[in-house]
Amino acid sequence: MKLSILDQAPITKGNKATDALKKAEELAILGDELGYHRMWMAEHHGTNDYASSAPEVTAAHLAARTEKLRIGTGGVMMMHYSPLKLAEVFKTLSAFSPGRIDFGVGRAPGGDQNSIYALSEGRQPMLNNMYDKFDTALQLINDEVPDDNLYSKTIATPSQVKLPEAWLLGSTGNSAIQAGKRGVGYSFAQFFNGELSKPILDAYKTNFQPSAFMEKPEINVSYMVTTAETKEEAEFEAKPQDIWRLLFMRGKITPVLTPEEARDYPLTEMDHMIIQENRKIHLVGDVKEIAMSLQEEQEHYGFDEAMIVSIPHSQEKRLNVYRLLARELL
Repeated sequence: MKLSILDQAPITKGNKATDALKKAEELAILGDELGYHRMWMAEHHGTNDYASSAPEVTAAHLAARTEKLRIGTGGVMMMHYSPLKLAEVFKTLSAFSPGRIDFGVGRAPGGDQNSIYALSEGRQPMLNNMYDKFDTALQLINDEVPDDNLYSKTIATPSQVKLPEAWLLGSTGNSAIQAGKRGVGYSFAQFFNGELSKPILDAYKTNFQPSAFMEKPEINVSYMVTTAETKEEAEFEAKPQDIWRLLFMRGKITPVLTPEEARDYPLTEMDHMIIQENRKIHLVGDVKEIAMSLQEEQEHYGFDEAMIVSIPHSQEKRLNVYRLLARELL
């Protein structure tokens, strides 16, 4: 199984945004050494919980600090950017790191209403043209004349660079067929809603048409994982995320607790039941248990690659998650 990394540059309690970005760099370097396949940076706006507001900039830095690891975005949020700008950014990245860049895009805003309007300079955001925008960006990246008349009279430079891999993100299955028809990779965020199903992935595979970006269907699935040598340690490190999601489901957005604070947090019997139900989107356990679970998921669903997002409070604990998974699965 291919193993990859998804990072949101989380700002854990007691840390600053600059710390989070430095830790992303440390994670990329470790992933490169351990044999991970790729690392993507997410895009978040209007929050002090994550420092990944410009994933394409972070990707440039990470590509310069690694040698084999594919680097990209998971994803850059299309609604905020011109297809021409998207094409120019990723062609430039690919010119610097040919054969190692991923153009991963999403249709979500990656932020709240205020940040959406600020990014569009107060204009009404265009929400219904995401696939057309993606098509135009792909044509520009591939040095083609776009179908969209607005972009047909210019070019995206630099020209004649090695194509990045192109990926479309999803969390409900709505974009699976669209990804297949365009001949790009499909990335499913299982840690969002836990709604992965075989029909979703089969729809992508059935509709896949080879393209300049990808010859055959490629699927990765993103899981949130907290693991350690023992189940007890994994549960201790996982509890802050469990409580954060529990409160988020109730409309409360609060700072993530430390493991010690989470250990002492009062939970009802119902709270414990909800946390256990959420374990379909947050895999927690000792490393052998998690490795077996990921292998079973791959065998059942038929995807190519597991992409791991992990947010223990301590950077050392977080790095160890990726070390342990590499030991068992790579």
